[in-house]
Amino acid sequence: MPTVRKLTANDANAFQALRLEGLAGHPCEFGTAYEEEARLPTPEIERRLKEGQIYGAFLDGELAAIAGFRRYDRIKKRHKGELFGVYAGQGSRGLGLGEAVVRQVITVARGEVEQLLATVASLNLPAKALYAKLGFEVFGREPRGQKVGDRYYDQEHLVLLLR
Repeated sequence: MPTVRKLTANDANAFQALRLEGLAGHPCEFGTAYEEEARLPTPEIERRLKEGQIYGAFLDGELAAIAGFRRYDRIKKRHKGELFGVYAGQGSRGLGLGEAVVRQVITVARGEVEQLLATVASLNLPAKALYAKLGFEVFGREPRGQKVGDRYYDQEHLVLLLR
């Protein structure tokens, strides 16, 4: 059974290593480019973990999956939050760790917002299957939502109504 918890500044190195693995191996599936993230200094990553809501699944004491949650700040948008940065490490695929961190974000979101949004690359079939299993519904498709090099990728926008 994995342990799932909110990451702290002490997890910065493990978080950054796992995040960079995801960005390098799956560039069309994240809004951040590897080059942007790789140049962040450790104190900035520590600050983000301290101030944000990033959750990790640990297997045998090692960080193996991550997912983030942010609530929108503006008055008219405060009823919504966003699931972002979901990634399960290459060596831990198929063990339910991605699902574990997404479920943790859903649990946290239920206490803070009325609906949870997510964006997924249209070609990311495993992620789309996971989100559908957890009750997310597609509400739109953005053609050419991301551009990696000279190639465009469509994105699907999802919502999970929490209350």
